[in-house]
Amino acid sequence: MTVGTAPVSKTSEQFAGTARLVRLALRRDRIQLPIWLLALTALQWFSAASVIGLYPTDAERQSFAAVTAASPVALATNGIVSGYSIGAILASQIVMPLALATGLMTTLMVVRHTRQNEETGRAELIGAAVVGRKALLTAALVVAVGANVAFGVLDLLVLLASDLPLDGSLALAAGVAAAGIAFAAIAAVAVQVTDSARTANGLAGAALGVAFLLRAVGDMTGTVTEGGTRVVPSWPSWLSPIGWAELVRAYDDNAWWVLLLPTAFAVAVVWIAYVLTEHRDLGSGLVPTRAGPPRASRLLPTALGSAWRIQRMTLFWWAFGLVLLALVYGAVGDQVDDFLGDSDQVTDLFQQLGGGVEDLVNAYFSAIFGMMAIAVAGYAVQALLRMRSEEVAGRLEPVLSTAISRPRWMLAHVGIVTAGVVVLQLLTGVAAGLAYGIVIGDVPGQVPSLTGAALAFVPAILVVVGVVALLFGGLPGWCVGSSWGVLAVCLVFGLLGPLLGIPDTVRDLSPFAHVPAVPAEDVAAAPLIVLTLIAVVAGAIGVGLFRRRDITTS
Repeated sequence: MTVGTAPVSKTSEQFAGTARLVRLALRRDRIQLPIWLLALTALQWFSAASVIGLYPTDAERQSFAAVTAASPVALATNGIVSGYSIGAILASQIVMPLALATGLMTTLMVVRHTRQNEETGRAELIGAAVVGRKALLTAALVVAVGANVAFGVLDLLVLLASDLPLDGSLALAAGVAAAGIAFAAIAAVAVQVTDSARTANGLAGAALGVAFLLRAVGDMTGTVTEGGTRVVPSWPSWLSPIGWAELVRAYDDNAWWVLLLPTAFAVAVVWIAYVLTEHRDLGSGLVPTRAGPPRASRLLPTALGSAWRIQRMTLFWWAFGLVLLALVYGAVGDQVDDFLGDSDQVTDLFQQLGGGVEDLVNAYFSAIFGMMAIAVAGYAVQALLRMRSEEVAGRLEPVLSTAISRPRWMLAHVGIVTAGVVVLQLLTGVAAGLAYGIVIGDVPGQVPSLTGAALAFVPAILVVVGVVALLFGGLPGWCVGSSWGVLAVCLVFGLLGPLLGIPDTVRDLSPFAHVPAVPAEDVAAAPLIVLTLIAVVAGAIGVGLFRRRDITTS
């Protein structure tokens, strides 16, 4: 370094350009971020309204809290119980899902604005301007923290509008927001370690999974106290950001000091991320990319082989998670009557979610398969949007310069996702049927029955596949936000429509509203055939539009 030259590692230079990068990130997220915030706020509103309506008396709330505290499965899938006030019941049901969702939102956000920018070459272009080495990461963290704070405010307003106490509402919103910020810090380290956005998302997702499992184990092995309506979790819950959000015990202890744990964790992990930025080059990760085989597979240069290589890990992780959920849901199928207790409101809730079926077990499985079908539709959206990622990253044009045509390339991706939908539904049905059959001693009877019930949702999911393909082919610049919006419509109108009092004419906009209430009802072929035809037509139009439009990178 020349004598007299100011050192380039000065703090002011390290963070130069952060404000402009924040504005750029907010512009990129102008569609996705509002969708996330509105969806999470709607989930909180719906949950608050449901708890208030379903458990109007102290006796019903106390009974529900006691049943939940005594059920290891309920503790694993919901969260710890901290009394039986309306707020405490709501916190036991919603804190864990919200903490998990905000964690997913912020990890995806941090990876998108850091590692993905480096992977696509945007970071190199940005670095040609007056931008410090740590500005890109700082901007991503500022946006992620801001998103969690914004959701915390929206969450607080919904809780106050539901006539819940201010102190407990503040504690719940702060705990969920703090968990999201902690996961943003984890993502900040993940992007330093890896050299691809896909791997960084995988590491951050694995951290979410570990946090969920630690909390589940801690809650399941906890101690029930105070008349059976309060759970003191064991030590694994104290190692999880999701567990920290629960241990605030909103509407009960309101233990504000617990928020020091995610705060200290986030500060320490972000500091580690900043240190790691000094030890790697732009575009690379600390862990070098593993060299591939010396010779590629004969299928790799084909459209189908290339698409499979891109899509395979997404399908694998979705299959892993859905099979675990299906096993859990199937194993508790025989406990539905005990879990619902004597609450007519809860019974009515499950019957509405299950398509009006009177038999509670059948209504339970109908509701479960409906929710898991929405999750599989989420897989389809995520997997199909990889086509847009390949296009924006500039990797599509070289592929199309070979003998692979546009229709073949797109049909390969759509075909693999379609096959993935069928496989996921098949695995879901088999896993739920196997677990339920083992519990009641009827595996040969339950596996075919519940597998058929799960497969009945395939045509509805394929409609989502066709619509996303149509959006990608005709509206590439809007397809990401619009595709997730389609999924939100399916969730609200198709699954939650009966509970929200949405008219049938509006509910019919969701393909899931046309699926029979399986396994209680016989499967009618006509609506499923119509849904399949709609999916095929939408997909074919999407392929035709893609064949004629320009390839874009923005």
